[in-house]
Amino acid sequence: MQRNQLSDMTVFVEVARANGFRAAAENLKLKAGSVSEAVQRFEERLGVRLFERSTRSVALTPIGERLYERSLPAINDLEAAVLDLDEHRDTVNGTLRLSAPYTAGPSFLDELITRFASQYPDVKVELVYDDQKVDLVESQIDAAIRSHTLLEPDTHAVPVGPALNMSIVASDTYAVAKGVPQNPEDILDHDGICFAIGSADRLAPWEFEGSEGRYSVAPKPRMIVNDLRSMLTYAEAGLGLAYLYTDVAAPLIEEGRLIEVMQGQVPPLPRYSLNYRSKKHMTRRLRAFIDLAKEVSG
Repeated sequence: MQRNQLSDMTVFVEVARANGFRAAAENLKLKAGSVSEAVQRFEERLGVRLFERSTRSVALTPIGERLYERSLPAINDLEAAVLDLDEHRDTVNGTLRLSAPYTAGPSFLDELITRFASQYPDVKVELVYDDQKVDLVESQIDAAIRSHTLLEPDTHAVPVGPALNMSIVASDTYAVAKGVPQNPEDILDHDGICFAIGSADRLAPWEFEGSEGRYSVAPKPRMIVNDLRSMLTYAEAGLGLAYLYTDVAAPLIEEGRLIEVMQGQVPPLPRYSLNYRSKKHMTRRLRAFIDLAKEVSG
């Protein structure tokens, strides 16, 4: 590929990633006209139309979508290689971009980030709390802290943090009206407040330990949400059982606003994982963070 073709492809990828010419121009520090010309030149060279343009929006054509999906990982690797010039310096610097669920902060991550930032003062840390699954390629996140059910395929994962203790909770109102389950099979007959992983079509499993290993039981989903705070609100309102992290439910249990059921029967989930895309072109800052996470987590 010729040098100008590679440059035009980089512009094409940024327009697709930014969902617009103006945003891409700002990211690339180019004039909007230059970005538009580069994409047009690239389309003419390939003999295909990559974007459908209107006065209000820009959208990839089907062939543009295929090219974007194939070229994005390669462009990301090239960008990482260029940005990772600090590999040849003595200092660890640059920007480390992380994504994590809200519960990871007070559980262990805030302490880990504080220690990392103190140890590497030249690194800027961008930490976004989000319970949604993260695409490590498209999001430009260096690493995501996620539960085992949210790991990206074909990526690397390092266990971090403590074991994730789980609880099933309900309100007194629900317990009086519907009773409480005595064993996992009873849950089948109960209303559930269920956590959605990415979409309502994929629900987090309620896991238990049996003689043949781990298995899951699903209640009747009455409420499907992707926010743990909402799960607590709906559980307190008596809308069903909720299966969630013990640390999240503990304050309401201590205040008597929720009761814990089936105590001793709900096993902990595996620890969180530090999920990252590739060992190729790994920056010194990400390597330093992974090493520290391993050291702290044991």
